[in-house]
Amino acid sequence: MNRIEIYAMRCGTVGTDETVPDKRKSRNPFAYSGILRGKKHQVWLPVYVYLIVHPKGKILIDTGWHTQVRQDQKKHLSWKLNIASKALLPVGEAVTEQLKALGLSSEELDYVLLTHLDVDHVSGLELVKDAKCICASDAELCAVEKGDIRYNRKLWENIAIQPIHMENTGLGPHGRSVDVFQDGTVQFVDVSGHSAGTTGVLIQNQGKFVLITADACYNRQSWEQMCLPGIMVNKDKAKASLKWVHDMSQKKECMEILATHDPEIRPHKIIL
Repeated sequence: MNRIEIYAMRCGTVGTDETVPDKRKSRNPFAYSGILRGKKHQVWLPVYVYLIVHPKGKILIDTGWHTQVRQDQKKHLSWKLNIASKALLPVGEAVTEQLKALGLSSEELDYVLLTHLDVDHVSGLELVKDAKCICASDAELCAVEKGDIRYNRKLWENIAIQPIHMENTGLGPHGRSVDVFQDGTVQFVDVSGHSAGTTGVLIQNQGKFVLITADACYNRQSWEQMCLPGIMVNKDKAKASLKWVHDMSQKKECMEILATHDPEIRPHKIIL
């Protein structure tokens, strides 16, 4: 197998309540919304997307913020969701701007995986709508159809998102995954709990692996201290997902654990 390259690209910053990455910060079950919490409880976290350049195809993991948030984020995100999520997107950090810097266009992407459909992960989808395949787990898409208020369907209006049907493989915290290239190198893994269909990505090559966790955990403290996120649809599943990430981080084959909002991460390239 030829080498696999993984690019960690920072696509802006999100301002949110301190309980979003760490539920322990407040006993208020609705603190994550930011309503009546004030700026003293606000934290600013990076928003990372990941580009996997594989011999068999290019995969973009999430999309970060749309350039529209630079002009009117309340209109783009909706005023309700903008209460909980504030966007910052410096020039040069939009996903298409970063792809262009690498000499790539959205048409060259074989897959865009949306780990889940929260605004900071799907806002920039329109920018890469020309990718060959845009996908998210069927469980996540089903949650949207049930009308969960955390989602804004307008962010993917007129864009076809293909459902991923997880298979019972025994891999991951819930034993469900999909082998993208049918060779074990890139696997989409069910790490649900934060949302109904949160999907992680396990990339393996030459005896090493990198794990992209999405929002199953937010930072190193999350998986080392089992800090649950403030937003969960299933606490037991969220705990299981955290435990699995912790266990994977202890393996000698682990090169990196990559979360979307980890302040320790810097833009960089990994070669597997």
